[in-house]
Amino acid sequence: MELLIYSDSAAFTERVAPLLYKNEDIYSLFLGVLGQIQANRYEEYFLAIAEVEGEIVGACLMTPPHALQLVIFRRIPRIEKEIAEHLQNLGLEISGVVGEQQTSRMFAEAWTKQTEEQVTVLMDQGLYRIDAVNKGLRKSDGTWRIASKKDSELLEEWYRLFEVDTGIKRSTQAQAKHRIAEFLERKEVYVWEVDGVVVSCMKKARPSKHGITVSFVFTPQECRGKGYARTLVAEVTDELLLEFDFVMLYTDLSNATANKIYREIGFVQIANPVHLVFEEQ
Repeated sequence: MELLIYSDSAAFTERVAPLLYKNEDIYSLFLGVLGQIQANRYEEYFLAIAEVEGEIVGACLMTPPHALQLVIFRRIPRIEKEIAEHLQNLGLEISGVVGEQQTSRMFAEAWTKQTEEQVTVLMDQGLYRIDAVNKGLRKSDGTWRIASKKDSELLEEWYRLFEVDTGIKRSTQAQAKHRIAEFLERKEVYVWEVDGVVVSCMKKARPSKHGITVSFVFTPQECRGKGYARTLVAEVTDELLLEFDFVMLYTDLSNATANKIYREIGFVQIANPVHLVFEEQ
């Protein structure tokens, strides 16, 4: 097996996109981040293709400090181990891996055997897809709108609380401020408002040819249990489906309430990826 490193994201995309688009929904995260790299949203990134006799059998993508994304297109013996060895020979620092369960776990085992780190499950994920919102959903009070700069301070606070809820490494106040400013500039965030008070939020992210992803779904503790998030996600998803064929969503499978809400809206789980992190023992 040969591992080819790419500094040119356009050349990398030209080679792997046809394979990724055969399962656009399953590979929506990989495609979405690749699109962000091409839009110059990351200063640092790592892209590589695994080949056997000229055939692409795997692909790697990483935007440090985020975890490595590893996709295997054709499973051959010990491929995860060989990729791990190649990456270690390059001196690459990897904080974790995200992707299909078997691929991620076999890569993690091979990687940490050399680094003597321990593997921790950050999130056992549900990957959901929706093609049409269920009709007859009970709607909560309020209306949705695209968030604006007047919402920035609240959204910055919510973004950091969302990171706590999901177990993601928490951003500094400055980092949260920067991210929210970018989201607002691209008009990616939506809020649910009741009597002039913002009670819930969500965002759209990582569009591909036919799909787009919903993320950052958050309702503060004092506003939960009233159906705000469910109604917001349902109504905005309905709007997004006017432009895209399908909408994707990642969930934490340990959050039974959230998974139930998304299924009520019409999201169907199509995969069970995992996010593993590597930590010093």
